[in-house]
Amino acid sequence: MSLKPDFKADAKVDDLQAMAVFAAVVQQGSMSGAARQLAMTPSAVSQRVRALEAAHGVTLLHRSTRKLTLTEVGARVHAHCAAVVQAADAAREQMQLARDTLSGELRLSAPVGFARHVAPALAPLLVQHPALRLRLLVDDRMIDLIDARVDLALRAGKLADSSWVARRLCSFHWALCAAPAYLARKGTPRQPADLLMHEWIAHETGAAGLAIELSAGDGALERVRVEPRIVSNNQLTVGQMCAAGLGLALLVRPDAEDDLRSGRVLPLLSDWQLPATPVWGVTPQRDSQPAKVRHALAALQTALRALPGAGE
Repeated sequence: MSLKPDFKADAKVDDLQAMAVFAAVVQQGSMSGAARQLAMTPSAVSQRVRALEAAHGVTLLHRSTRKLTLTEVGARVHAHCAAVVQAADAAREQMQLARDTLSGELRLSAPVGFARHVAPALAPLLVQHPALRLRLLVDDRMIDLIDARVDLALRAGKLADSSWVARRLCSFHWALCAAPAYLARKGTPRQPADLLMHEWIAHETGAAGLAIELSAGDGALERVRVEPRIVSNNQLTVGQMCAAGLGLALLVRPDAEDDLRSGRVLPLLSDWQLPATPVWGVTPQRDSQPAKVRHALAALQTALRALPGAGE
């Protein structure tokens, strides 16, 4: 790849700037009027117009001490130059709208377990801003933000190195749970070592099984590794199977709250804590986020941190 400057591109940029100056001269009827509008000196305005004429070998303006008059070519060219200025103004307006106005389609990607929290979080924005549309892509796979044209993705846990930009929204705590029917059948674990004697349901695990780290208030730390009997690639399914009495499971507290309150599952080893998992809002770019992304991030952060079992 050549690193030499693209002189053709530079020339086109110079042409566009000179065309805008020429259009301003015609609109204002004088070099001085165009200079005031463009915050330039009259001599600089005159030089830009002469450079445009010289570059293309035409005369656009007849100049006298009293007035400026368009030549025949100048009249034809001016219509196109004015259109260029109008198009630039329209493009600028659209960029300002994207930056400042909640409108257009927000493409949001979220894992299946997170999708239930999106509607309550974004409902106020969608109600208050009718021009804002939402396309929610629910998938537990780590889809590529660029290929899928995603504006914002929700992710949990440790993020792989990438060029994407991550903003921490909250953290989700975990609960070690089992259904009353399972505990009546298999007994209740009283200490971390007892976990080895139980059947497990887990979200996808590696070949080494499920590693569990538990910490106590006195600083004690226990690590246990178990081999799940049932494995699913969907965290909500893990919770449903746990509530059905098929084994012990690590459940995300916000997702398990209804089952915990109803007694469908019970918390275990309450004197021990599991590490919290960070939740991220991931975007494909760092700077110049459009309003729809900035406001969605803020709304999601507020709503997620307010969930039971969530924290900063």
